[in-house]
Amino acid sequence: MEMLKELVEKHSFLLIDYYATWCEPCKMLDTILQEVANHFGEELKIIKIDVDKNQELVEAFGIKSVPILHLYKDGDLIWKYKGFMNVPDTIKLLETYLEMK
Repeated sequence: MEMLKELVEKHSFLLIDYYATWCEPCKMLDTILQEVANHFGEELKIIKIDVDKNQELVEAFGIKSVPILHLYKDGDLIWKYKGFMNVPDTIKLLETYLEMK
């Protein structure tokens, strides 16, 4: 939990992908997030957290299924999403949040 707090404080725009190695939709999301990362470059930090290895976070956030995305801006959790969207929709949504003051 402390590691997550440090990451959230360190990066002003952070997307966390909660995933599992056995999850097929999670594997499909990898490709989408790679394209999203290429689009945003240094503006957006994306990290992956394996739910099977991080039970404390799973319990703290009440994660019941994967994939789940959490978006933080300036230390605040501003968006949660269960599942995944296509690349253009994901980029458009993240750009909207990035522009928020």
